[in-house]
Amino acid sequence: MEKNLVNVRLKPPFWRHDWYSLLKLRQGIEQVIDTNQIGFAEQKIADIGCGDCPYRPLFIARGCEYIGCDIDNTAEVMIEPGKPIPLPDASFDGVVSFQVLEHIWDLDEYLGECYRLLKPGGWLLLTTHGNWLYHPHPNDYRRWTREGLLYEISSRKFVLKDVLSVVGPLAWTTQFRLIGYDSVLQKLGFIGQLILLPIACFMNLRMVIEDAITPLSIRDTNASIYVTLFQK
Repeated sequence: MEKNLVNVRLKPPFWRHDWYSLLKLRQGIEQVIDTNQIGFAEQKIADIGCGDCPYRPLFIARGCEYIGCDIDNTAEVMIEPGKPIPLPDASFDGVVSFQVLEHIWDLDEYLGECYRLLKPGGWLLLTTHGNWLYHPHPNDYRRWTREGLLYEISSRKFVLKDVLSVVGPLAWTTQFRLIGYDSVLQKLGFIGQLILLPIACFMNLRMVIEDAITPLSIRDTNASIYVTLFQK
């Protein structure tokens, strides 16, 4: 994982190639948290597939207890593929999953563990991609339509509470081009970074405008990222 990614995901600099997507993802997470009044003081939360726990500060600031779980042995709780997460049943008020589901092959196992860890009435806050480029960490298996994603999770006993569509098609087509420019220009070292800087700033501003003029009905069903909230 990229160094300092925790800070980048929370406060991405404007000149970064994925500034707009990271900004809108964080804002979407905060909106769902605030609108549904979840993640309040003393709630116990498990982050399943946590990586560096980039969104932990959002919950710690609200007084939550936050436990990261991952296959990496640096996580607070290590996950062994094919085995239950070594945590008790019904022991968490909330489970969070940020940009993980597209990297999971066995959805029954993953979502089943999320369900098992939740207390009755507990909540699952999950984000994943609608449209995005291939990005293996270490694998990349899926993309979803809004309808398909909601059915995928609801069919595993979760009840939908909220869904937010983030970054519409006008903006994400620009985002994909900017990622391409970044991939090419970074190979040129410092000179490439200098060339990339004004391009990234221009295209990031363009994405703001493009998303602003995209009808909500179009963005809702053609988003780059979906922020969802389900209840057990």
